[in-house]
Amino acid sequence: MDTFEDSNPFDEDGENIQSEASSASKVDLSDPPSPTRQPPSSPLSRPFPSPGSHKQPQVAFKSDFCCARDRILHSGEDIEILITDAQKTSINSTSPYISYVILTGNTEAHHRYSEFESLRANLVKLYPTLIIPPIPSKQTLGDYAVKQAKAKEDAAMIARRKRMLQTFLNRIAKHPILSNEHVFHRFLDGEVSWTEVLNSPPLSLLPKNILKAPSHNPTDQNASPAYAALPNPSAAHPLRHPDQRFLDSEAFTNKFANHVSGPMEKVTRRVIKRWSDHAQDHADLGAALNGFSLNESSDLSGAIEKTGQAADATYMSTTKLLQELEQNWAEPLHEYSQFASIIKKLLAYRHQKHVQYEMTQDGLESKREQLEDLEKSEKEARRLEDALYRGKVDGSKSIPGPGPPREGQDPNVEGEQETEAEASSPSAYLTPHPGPNPVRRRTKAPGMGLLNALSYTLHGMMDVDPETARRNGITKTRESISQLEDALHLAAQDLKYSSSTIQADLDRFQRQKVADLREMAISMARSHRDWCKKNLEAWEEAKKEIEKIPDHPNSPAPPQDPSVGVGSSNGVRRDSTATINGR
Repeated sequence: MDTFEDSNPFDEDGENIQSEASSASKVDLSDPPSPTRQPPSSPLSRPFPSPGSHKQPQVAFKSDFCCARDRILHSGEDIEILITDAQKTSINSTSPYISYVILTGNTEAHHRYSEFESLRANLVKLYPTLIIPPIPSKQTLGDYAVKQAKAKEDAAMIARRKRMLQTFLNRIAKHPILSNEHVFHRFLDGEVSWTEVLNSPPLSLLPKNILKAPSHNPTDQNASPAYAALPNPSAAHPLRHPDQRFLDSEAFTNKFANHVSGPMEKVTRRVIKRWSDHAQDHADLGAALNGFSLNESSDLSGAIEKTGQAADATYMSTTKLLQELEQNWAEPLHEYSQFASIIKKLLAYRHQKHVQYEMTQDGLESKREQLEDLEKSEKEARRLEDALYRGKVDGSKSIPGPGPPREGQDPNVEGEQETEAEASSPSAYLTPHPGPNPVRRRTKAPGMGLLNALSYTLHGMMDVDPETARRNGITKTRESISQLEDALHLAAQDLKYSSSTIQADLDRFQRQKVADLREMAISMARSHRDWCKKNLEAWEEAKKEIEKIPDHPNSPAPPQDPSVGVGSSNGVRRDSTATINGR
């Protein structure tokens, strides 16, 4: 199991997975749902998820729909799930909470944050080999300490959650496999109770430990009982034969996580803070200039007022820039730091599956060695038993049987001679058959001490026949070996499926990441360009108004034409320095 073949479940041909069965026998895996072709997004739609992040091979549109939401999502049109509002309500609750209004086509649903959280948690269990998109983080204890009762009603936090929860839903809707999940469709249905969904199949069939369930279908109730024999390894358990592909993926993910959640987020927070201070400074400057313009008159007052308006325009454009940086740069960056943590857990699951395979392999080898030792002991015991039996038979044949007493011989003397003959025969010195000998124990028990008497009593209670125990051990060991062979086959099947599916989803995620980072950079550049244009227009108008102010009598003369002499009398003020130097 050192190397694994590639099998991409996102391809149009879903039978690649079945071809990767174990060499011992074919593995029958359920094919994942066929991906659907996604149409190009409108250039006016929100850039996240990026239109280029979910492009799939050109295949036929989906024709078999499980419900109306499935038909809307796979209709071939560019459908975007929207969160249109966040309402404060207390329906089915003793305390008020924020309910988010979800619009999918013409269908409207209402869900609170904890229901989004349960949706994601159950998708992680249903699809342990896929990258499930993140949702916005919970409020921290610091937020509750500072804002206390108003922490759940913070407008900025609610607006941020609306955007990120909308991104979460759209990422699932554009996923080639997750978009076909009926649990997700029921979440978008406003007429279905989410509590009912959580307590009904398939969610009610999820196992407590997904490591002891099929990777391709954890809710399979017909799964082999051999899954129960699989060990439950730790994510820190080392591998004897690791797969280099996933070692490289883990190293790259750690590097990416350290860079995104470290320098990039810190610099982003610092830049946003400085832009915020910059905007506030211009707001203060604009207010001061507008107030100052009231103390002046004529053209000077208009110029000061225009300058104050330009400062106000800079404040407004900078505020808009901050909003765009927050939505199109800071939030996606934080989302990708969450993606890094999700991928780490996904790789840890695959690592545990690999460890599970190796531990099952080791357990099987140990049981086989144990069976070999027991069979050797059984063979040796039978050989000794046969030897004892043959010796006893041979000894009985060599001793003549009792005949009629000879003349002049006492019958009692003859009996004593026979007894001596039996004592001198080889069979009299043979070891008795191993097993309990209660008569012998009873004769020795009265002369034992306290401890020996206790041991005698315990052994009498157990009364274990070594031969029977050995044969029972052989039977149980053979049963364990058969179960472990089935478990090893299942572990190999799960490892192959997990490796191929995780690798395929990592490739899809890499394409999505590149497209999203490109959109983030373009969005930032576009925001700065628009900021510069608006500021330039405002300050150009202020400049025109400033140019209308007449020159002060003591203001410096305008620059002269070099062709005109210094001393020429053309109405231009003479340069006193030139006059002094030309003296």
